[in-house]
Amino acid sequence: MTTAAMAPQTEDKSMWWIPLIGGIAAIILGLLLLSAPAMTTATLVVFLGIYWLVGGIVSIVTIFTREDKKGWGWSLFLGVLGIIAGILVLQHPLWSTILVPAVLVIVLAVDGLIIGVIQLIQGFTGGGAGPIILGILSIIFGVILLANPMLATLGLPLVLGIFAVIGGIVAIVQAFRMK
Repeated sequence: MTTAAMAPQTEDKSMWWIPLIGGIAAIILGLLLLSAPAMTTATLVVFLGIYWLVGGIVSIVTIFTREDKKGWGWSLFLGVLGIIAGILVLQHPLWSTILVPAVLVIVLAVDGLIIGVIQLIQGFTGGGAGPIILGILSIIFGVILLANPMLATLGLPLVLGIFAVIGGIVAIVQAFRMK
């Protein structure tokens, strides 16, 4: 391998404005989630319903337009699932505003439990104290979320808002570093 092939790729400095716009959008979204969490969550869930509906339609249309017909069954299944989910969210936006974040919290809780168990196994089979500590924290996190998913659901927009503001600031700093 030559040194030119091993050298890191340089960033295109003319594209610095893309992370800047993304960062500004993330900060705006974060501030909206922090200042009006219920209204912003309801709006985001409606956009998610539209996304699922359009994504489902596109998934089914691609079955007929692509040359490679492998995996058409999964595309059909995911397309129908997306259409059904999108229609349900759009028909019941208020229920969806509660249900979609609640399902996300439950998925995060189960994920935390699974990852925690895996990390504990890794830690006890020679991984050291780090995976054990992270495994215990993941399990505690999962149990807390499962113990009261509705309280966690109400706190989710605030947590996402904080992460969006922090991520937006990081993206803006990165944009100016690229420039």
